[in-house]
Formats: sequence, structure tokens, C-alpha cells
Amino acid sequence: MQDIIKNLPKQAKDKHNENKKFFQKLKKKPPKNLDYIMQELHENEFKQTDCLECANCCKTTGPLFTDKDIGRIAKFFRIKPQQFIEQYLRIDEENDYVLQSVPCTFLGADNYCSIYEVRPKACREFPHTDRKKFHQISNLTLKNVTICPAAFNIVEEMKKRIK
Repeated sequence: MQDIIKNLPKQAKDKHNENKKFFQKLKKKPPKNLDYIMQELHENEFKQTDCLECANCCKTTGPLFTDKDIGRIAKFFRIKPQQFIEQYLRIDEENDYVLQSVPCTFLGADNYCSIYEVRPKACREFPHTDRKKFHQISNLTLKNVTICPAAFNIVEEMKKRIK
């Protein structure tokens, strides 16, 4: 898995222009059954991909934390939301709450998440390849294929399925 993760940025860079053109075309005229195709590709990929072997998303990027996320996680820690913010988060350039640093504070050496049951929505939905109206998040997907081997594989399969 480490070799795959190590080679992923280069592979994604090599495919970037091809993927960008594909997504531009997809945005203009998404197939009617796109969400069903994506759901199927997502499920097939995650039958063979174990995120615990990778955790590259947790090691290299941080999620956005919504107010709901902050409240839920603070409750889990039995602290006030403001304490959680002060201890773990910062505000980024886009005025969103994000982790103060990566890798994620809550990621263990065994790739398990210590707040898995209450993790942020962005973590629960990552890599967003089964999201409805998938064609609307092409910029996010282009970014995620550089981080997530599963997202990379899903996009490659998608290009084969959708001409």
C-alpha cells in the first residue's frame, strides 16, 4: 500500500489533464444514471479497498468542521464547543474551521480514528465518490484522486464506463 500511496501524486498528475477534460464534458452533459453508476463504482472499489491500510487522507489533509461536527465532537469529549475549537481547530483562508495541523490529531499509529463514531461529516463522506449530483464536485474529485487510491481507481473505472 505504501508504494501505491507514494506513486499516487505522480499518477494523478499524469492523468490530470485527461481527467479535467473528462469532468468538463461530464459537467456539460451528465448521464441520467450518473449517480447510480457512481454508487456502483464506489461500492465495488470499497469491497476491495481497506481504508485502514492507507489513511492517507488523515495523514495529508484535514476535513472541514461544521458547527454540528464541533458540537458533536465536543460533547464526545465532554467539553464546551469553544474549548474544542481552541484546542484543535483554526480558521482557514475560506473562513472554515480546519485542524490546526496534519496528520490528523485523532489518527492513531494503527490508522484507527479515536473519534470515528463522531467524526466530521467530511470524513464520513470522503472521498465523496458516491455523492448525489457527483458531476458538481469535479474540482474536489480532481484533488481527491491525488490523495486517495480508491478515488483514483473509481475515476479510472468511471472513464471506462462513461464515454
